[in-house]
Amino acid sequence: MELKSYRADLHIHSVLSPCGDIYMSPSAIIEQAKKLHLDVIAITDHNTTRQVKITREIGKENGIFVIGGVEITTQEEAHAIAYFENDEQLDLFQEFLDEHLPHIPNDEERFGYQLIVDKDEEIIGEEEYLLLSALDADLDTLYDKVHEIGGLFVPAHVNKPASSLMSQLGFIPPDIKADALEISKHVKKEDFLKKFAYLKKFMFTKSSDAHYLHIIGEVHCILNMYDLSFDEFRKTLRAENGRFINTEPNEKLQLLFG
Repeated sequence: MELKSYRADLHIHSVLSPCGDIYMSPSAIIEQAKKLHLDVIAITDHNTTRQVKITREIGKENGIFVIGGVEITTQEEAHAIAYFENDEQLDLFQEFLDEHLPHIPNDEERFGYQLIVDKDEEIIGEEEYLLLSALDADLDTLYDKVHEIGGLFVPAHVNKPASSLMSQLGFIPPDIKADALEISKHVKKEDFLKKFAYLKKFMFTKSSDAHYLHIIGEVHCILNMYDLSFDEFRKTLRAENGRFINTEPNEKLQLLFG
């Protein structure tokens, strides 16, 4: 059995994130991913999973493997991504999010809309509370909760000058509890590890963190695994049995018209 290579953008925001563009509907995201020949995407809205299920449904119809995720804002105000395999896990973690997100009403004019839309881009709901707020749970608590449910925990853009481990803690703890680490799209893994050699034990991801359609896939990584499944994704993040992630693919994805 040979490893296969899958193009993956594992950090994408929809229109549900207040900072997500109004055109980032599930249908539009999948259409763009298909044009770019991405194999895998993850929907990672801020502190909510409520746009994942419809995006996954549309992705399945179009040959795109959609991983359900969420970009969490920890009590330290650092960002981390959680990935889940199925609807039951998503629902359980959504209950946790609802319990721990501060009840601060969203200010649409200041922060943006927080819309839930269907496959026809019709608005079917809206998040009432500001999704950009920090949860009242710290990094370790969130790691433990994600793992209790059966998910994967990946601190986001760890070296970014804002909303990261580096910006909030001043360093990346050597004993950080994580399944992998996401590095900023503006740095090469080799350069990052020159400063943080003690993190070589981790696999790294790199993704677009897209809030606009044209940013999707602009930065992506290659998952080298045996088939397209969440179990394989889990094993790849952990570098099991030769699986690995290439954060510096030579190719640049181009839109294919006609």
